[in-house]
Amino acid sequence: MIGKKKQEFRTVVGDLHVHTCLSPCATLDMTPMKIVRQACKKGLKLIAITDHNSAENAAAVMAAAEGFQLSVIPGMEITTAEEAHIVALFAGVGGALSMQELVYENLQSGENDDALFGIQVIANELDEVEGINRRLLIGATALGLTDVVRAVHERDGLAVAAHIDRASFSVVSQLGFIPQGLELDAIEISRRMPLDTARVFYKDYEQYAFITASDAHDLADLGVSPMRFRVMGAEWNEIRLAFANREGRRVIPGG
Repeated sequence: MIGKKKQEFRTVVGDLHVHTCLSPCATLDMTPMKIVRQACKKGLKLIAITDHNSAENAAAVMAAAEGFQLSVIPGMEITTAEEAHIVALFAGVGGALSMQELVYENLQSGENDDALFGIQVIANELDEVEGINRRLLIGATALGLTDVVRAVHERDGLAVAAHIDRASFSVVSQLGFIPQGLELDAIEISRRMPLDTARVFYKDYEQYAFITASDAHDLADLGVSPMRFRVMGAEWNEIRLAFANREGRRVIPGG
């Protein structure tokens, strides 16, 4: 009898903060198939789709990635009432869409101004336009920081404090600090600050996993600040374990 092949740890390179043409500030060539092809070209094995306050293009990118050596995590970048950004990563589209429903219910009212902020394109896996999102996705929600993190976890998601080193739209820029007891799964450092520097500068938050990501809004930026993970596969649950430094999985220092 031939035994099952033992699973082995490997290094997975990923970019967990990628926008599509749905985000008003992203370029229109950030379409599902173009994102997939660019990610593969950059050697990525895992990406997360994290549009502003919406997950409407996540399923299309996942469908576009079928047949490629690329895994796609559905998510979104949520703007809290404090105007801090939280990247939410979900195990499946269902969790992302459930969170989207809550976000839409609490999103700042008004329509997007295409000329001012940019058009918000809903696309399919073939890069065809399916529609235009008229909501003000660039706006803030009425959900407080703690409420957002709790809601993400209730939907089996991971909550990451986005680009905490930035001077705007981060937990630190808006509050001056990360509240004690805030149950984040990781904190993200922008590509502007080396991770080694960030770990020293933000040593008070060493209890969290430190990651970096591109926050790509155009194809050229996709994968410019990749993260490496010691895991057994390019999938959400492996990243969850890596964030928690559990069962041999971990975020590899240095990015």
